[in-house]
Parts: sequence; structure tokens; C-alpha cells
Amino acid sequence: MRILVTGASGWIGSAAVTELLAAGHQVVGLARSDASAARIAALGADVRRGDIDDTDGLRAAAADSEGVVHLGYNHDFSRMAEAAATDRAAIEALGAGLAGTGHPLLIAAGTLGVAFGRVITESDIPDATLHPRTANATVALSLADTGVRPIVVRFAPTVHGAGDHGFISTLVQVAKTKNLSGYAGDGANRWPAVHVRDAATLIRLAVEDAPAGSVLHAAAEEGIPARRIAEAIGNGLNLPVAPIPATDLDEHFGWIGRFFAADAPASSEATRTLRGWKPTHPTLLDDLTAGHYFH
Repeated sequence: MRILVTGASGWIGSAAVTELLAAGHQVVGLARSDASAARIAALGADVRRGDIDDTDGLRAAAADSEGVVHLGYNHDFSRMAEAAATDRAAIEALGAGLAGTGHPLLIAAGTLGVAFGRVITESDIPDATLHPRTANATVALSLADTGVRPIVVRFAPTVHGAGDHGFISTLVQVAKTKNLSGYAGDGANRWPAVHVRDAATLIRLAVEDAPAGSVLHAAAEEGIPARRIAEAIGNGLNLPVAPIPATDLDEHFGWIGRFFAADAPASSEATRTLRGWKPTHPTLLDDLTAGHYFH
């Protein structure tokens, strides 16, 4: 299958490209810069220059493909509404390019924010008012009516592994700055996680044969107590570990504080049953123990 991947040079994207190539697919990575193009080429994929802001280019690129994995996104927290609008236009353009073919269009979403205080499942419908990006999954799923095979993969907030510069790396940097590895309250709130290579395997399985309208969870671990994460970071940095009062979360953690304080576990039972997905790579605490985040 000839598969177009947006965000192909990114953290999850590069792992997905590697996984798809290893399975015998032809991969075309969308690159907006020379650096991105070089990284995609080094992975062994073809390069197509373009940008997720260019809807005409996206439509044409999708029409030249037999499937699309859309992972590109502008994660600028100061311009969330604008980023979500760009993403929606990109999804619509990619869908237009695939219309009538039955080919897959896989888009990325998140488990965080679907619901709080309980284990969410793939059948849960998120509150579209929580984040401007949330409604884009509904837009993607509606493309089934146009002859596209849409798939939504909700990723755990922590997609970890050697080289990760996401949430866990940010928590490590906060701990270094504050000389303290903190957590909110009693630290019992739960964070789901998935190794980047297990996430890439799920992407491949989904593109290959997930039914139209599938919502899948890339969450190998349902929920790790935040205190255990903070303790692993403290051990790795040889720093004390302590609770941070709710009134001090923003001051201590910055933008990530409210995320890390959330209780947002996510099940992937239906995903495993439907797709035969079996995560095999290290857990988050294994990765923290291995020291990847402390070099």
C-alpha cells in the first residue's frame, strides 16, 4: 500500500514510517523543511514537499496515495483554536483526495480530556467543548459517508521511549529546575502511557484493516499513578519527591501542571480485541528506570 504520512519526521511519525516500511508498505512523508525531508529520506521513505496549511497540496497528495496517516499538528498552546482549525481543514482536504476509494484515513486524537475520574473506553464520546481539536475526530469519522475508511487513534498523553521530548521530558526538566520531583495531591491520579513502537504497530494494524469508523486507543498502560512517575523521576535525578498543593501547581509545573494533576485512565481492551494489538515494548516506568530521560 502506498501510504502518505503527515508529521512523518516527528516523534510518533518517524516510528510509524519505520513500522510501515518494515511491513512492506511504500511510504511517502510530507516535509515542509529541508531538515524534515532529510530525516524522512534517512528513514527510507519517499519525500513529498508540502505543508498541512496547503489544502490543495494535501488533496493532491492524498489522491496519489492508497491511504493516509495524518499525524502532523501544530502543538502551539497559545494558538489552540487556530491549530485546530488548520487541522480540520487538513482532514477535510485529505478526505476529499481519498473520496470514493475506500482507502484509509487515520487521524490522531488523544485520550486525555475524553472524561476524568474514570477509565474511558473506545466507545466514549469526548466533550467537544474541552479542546477545540476534539471535534475534528467527528469530522474525520463523517468522511465514511464519502467513501473513505476513517480511523481515529486516541494516543495516551505519554508516548514514551528513548528520544521522547514530550510530557515526561518536560516533567524531568521541571524537577531539575525545582530540585524536587512533585505530584499533585496524594498522587493517586492516573496517567495512561504507550511506548512509541507499540503505538506505531497499532497505526500499521489500523491502516491495514481497521473498519471504517473505528476509534482505537493507543494506551498500553491504563493508568500509572502520578506519584509513581514522580518517584521514578526523583530516583533518576537523585532528588526528593513531594506533593505539590493544588494552589501551587501552576507556579511549580507551569503549563503541564493541570495535565499532570488529571485523573484520566484509558482502557485499550476493545482495541486489543478488534485489532489483535499486543504491546510488547517497555513500560513507562521501565523507560524511566533505564535512564533515557536523564542524560
